[in-house]
Amino acid sequence: MANSSAVQLADLALAWSNTTGDADLLMIDSDLASDRGLETAIALSLFTDRRAQDDDTPPSGDSHDRRGWWADEFAVVQGDLIGSRLWLLDRSKLTNETVLNAQQYATEALQWLIDDEVAASIDVTITQLPSPLFPTLIASGLLIGVALQNPGADPVTFQFAHVWDNLQEDA
Repeated sequence: MANSSAVQLADLALAWSNTTGDADLLMIDSDLASDRGLETAIALSLFTDRRAQDDDTPPSGDSHDRRGWWADEFAVVQGDLIGSRLWLLDRSKLTNETVLNAQQYATEALQWLIDDEVAASIDVTITQLPSPLFPTLIASGLLIGVALQNPGADPVTFQFAHVWDNLQEDA
């Protein structure tokens, strides 16, 4: 739940739009909203570009297009990386392999929640989104479901729709 940032200091709240597949800062009473929950942290983990690994092929085809967050260079824990490699799926055909890669990249991006003992376990599910024009024939993107579990508590769940501009159905 978002609150006015003047009331509580926490992450700035991002409002995710499943329609546009992006996030924007949330305002409450003409003030930036804050988020003491995990939705903003999860959205940043999933949709900030993590540096590509040496054996990754960027969608641009440019081997120097490695992206990544500049502050990874100053991480408290050596090798700690922010974000996900979901950006590597831009321009991908929507195949079973794409879905598996998306699951792997999302799980990798959220591993810090377990490492930092914020959650006991994380379950990531990836499902294909139907195209608005041809819902039974073509998928237009992926729905990323995240369930966080802590012992003795109900799971906390989030869903993010992610639509790539050039994602194509494998014919």
